Order: sequence, then structure tokens, then C-alpha cells
Amino acid sequence: MCVLEVEAAKPKILSLCHEVAEHENMVWVCDGAANVGQVGHEVGVLLTNLGKARMCCITAVAASSKPHLEIAERAKKNIVINGCANRCASKVFENAGEKIDYEIVISKYLKKVPTLDIYMGDVKKIAQTIIEEAKL
Repeated sequence: MCVLEVEAAKPKILSLCHEVAEHENMVWVCDGAANVGQVGHEVGVLLTNLGKARMCCITAVAASSKPHLEIAERAKKNIVINGCANRCASKVFENAGEKIDYEIVISKYLKKVPTLDIYMGDVKKIAQTIIEEAKL
């Protein structure tokens, strides 16, 4: 049987960002095409699944989506996860004039490698760092 034919478990449905922004730490992540970007994405998923933050779409902020800019303005905290020293995710927020309450650059903790393969140990390590430093 092809992997694509396997029935997935019932999806976890999240609260809509715009409905919970004032009560949630919003996490905005790099999803770059290297290990550090992919770790950032998975950290955002993990923080969301742990109930520590709610992942939201940073691309919509870059596109000046009014609802997403309002979410960023109303968020309890804006947590921005950058993959590398380019700080693209933070620059999106800065260019939009939105506040960043906590930011991290994953390449300060992990060597940036041009691969999409990542390790859950790295994801957990970065997530724990964010939880502690951002006081989530």
C-alpha cells in the first residue's frame, strides 16, 4: 500500500487565531529550505500541540493580510522563530511594524545544513529553550 493511501488519524482542530489572539502566545515561524527552517516549523507545531502557543501564518503578515496584522497586534505575546541569521521571520514583523516579544535564531544552537532532514531531539531542545526564555 502506498503511504499516501493510508488513512490519517482524525485531525486536531485548532481554535481560529483571530478568535483567541488576546489569550494566546502566537508563534510565527521560518519554514526555510534548510534544517534550521524545518526545525523552526516543527517547533511551532510542538509549541501549539503542547498548548504553549498558537502557530499562525507569517506569510500572511508579509502579504499585509489585515486579519493577521490584527492578530499580531492583539496577541498575548508574539514569539518569532528564525531559522538562520538572515532573520527573515523577524524582518517580516519589523517591516509590518509589529512588536516582537521574543525571538530566537535557531542557527545559534544548530549548524545550518542544506537538508530537510531533522531530528526530534533538536526540535525538543529548541522548544524547551523557547519555553524557558520566553516564559511560556
